Order: sequence, then C-alpha cells, then structure tokens
Amino acid sequence: MMVQPKWLLQAEGAAIFVASLVVYGVRGYGWWIFLALFLLPDVSMLGYLRNVRTGAIFYNAVHTELVPVLLALAVLEYRPRLLAYSLIWLAHIGFDRMLGLGLKYPTRFADTHLARV
Repeated sequence: MMVQPKWLLQAEGAAIFVASLVVYGVRGYGWWIFLALFLLPDVSMLGYLRNVRTGAIFYNAVHTELVPVLLALAVLEYRPRLLAYSLIWLAHIGFDRMLGLGLKYPTRFADTHLARV
C-alpha cells in the first residue's frame, strides 16, 4: 500500500510543528509570547479582502518555511533571542500543514497545494 503525498506532507507539517515546540521549550522561551503570536501569520489572509490573487500572494509569502528558516539562520549568531519568533512562525506553518492547510492557488481560498479544503 502506497502512502499518499498529502499524508506525507501532513506528517512533515506535524514534524515541523513538534520540532519547533521542542526547540522553543529547550531554549527556555516564554510560552505566553508563543500563545500571543502563534496565529499572527494568519493576518496575511487580509489580502483576500482585495481579491483572491492578492490574498494568495500575501498568504503564501507568510506561509512558506523559507522565510522563517532564513530569519533563524540570520539571527542565530547575533540575536539568538529573535530565534523565538522564527520558531513560533515555523510552528504555525507546521500546524497548518498538519491540518491539511496548504499554500493557496490564486483561484479560490479553498484551493491549496494539499487539497481543496
């Protein structure tokens, strides 16, 4: 029996979510800030108020792992406390992927790279 790609992507999301939580906890960052900022990336959905294309661009820019990973690498040596924000951001993205919420196509909000939600 072959595992479907959607399930693999959701498992990867779960792994990113859990790894981000573990590193966040090991580094001793405050959980109150985690809770306060965890849903912040979803503000990018406001782009959908303009139109679907703009919404997809904003949403995808904020919901790809590339930017928080690059931020983490950039700040790790000089500003290690800022790593907390990258971990929160990555946890959010991992959580979304785990739930099956993917990057958006410019057709409809429900059209994602994982499935039609």
